[in-house]
Amino acid sequence: MGRIFEVRKSTMFARYDRMAKQFSRIGKEIAIAVKKGGPDPNTNPMLRRVMQNGKSVNMPKDRIEAAIKNALGKDTSNYDEVIYEGYAPHGIAVLVVTATDNTTRTVANVRSHFNKGGGSLGNSGSVSFLFKQMGVFKLKPEGLNMDDMELELIDAGLEEVGEDSDGNIIVRCGFSDFGNMQKALEEKGITPISSEIEWLPLNTVEISEEQAADVFKMIARVEEDDDVQQVFHNMA
Repeated sequence: MGRIFEVRKSTMFARYDRMAKQFSRIGKEIAIAVKKGGPDPNTNPMLRRVMQNGKSVNMPKDRIEAAIKNALGKDTSNYDEVIYEGYAPHGIAVLVVTATDNTTRTVANVRSHFNKGGGSLGNSGSVSFLFKQMGVFKLKPEGLNMDDMELELIDAGLEEVGEDSDGNIIVRCGFSDFGNMQKALEEKGITPISSEIEWLPLNTVEISEEQAADVFKMIARVEEDDDVQQVFHNMA
């Protein structure tokens, strides 16, 4: 009985840690969005997107509003998005998106995570050419027809439309068309479950399960860092 309790407790804490990390990521994205476009989501599409993503991970409304208010404060940290590039074990390319108020601290921590995980941090541009930056929108399938979606969103920059493992519709567009796609969906009365800027690999690398375990171990180490927002790789 004690062992069952310990397993349940461990699962509960893991879920809490994951939620805390998600809330922290959204909070920093709100700070960046407010800094770039102001605190009004009606005139700031970036903030509108981040607020919707907050709702998708069940971030309480009062926490979202508090994050916007805090972003306007004089003593609030100014976060900047910085991307680090390098290789995980077995030649897997990795991009690390951070939100930091201290790049000296962040680069030292990220380099340490790579080194301890058997990888190596590279220079800017060392692996980013292996990826394509895209806008990715996740939509509820109810009331939507994928064929109609494809035709209606081509003018907004649609490049791909498909489904994920949960049956949600996934719409992808080029990075430069992100705003056009967001506006087109809003005009159609479609509120995405989430909308993100992602780095998708142009080609993937096949490695063994044992090698993949090494890569995932390093990525997990990187993701635990407080400054890290997202991690992308080209492992198949």
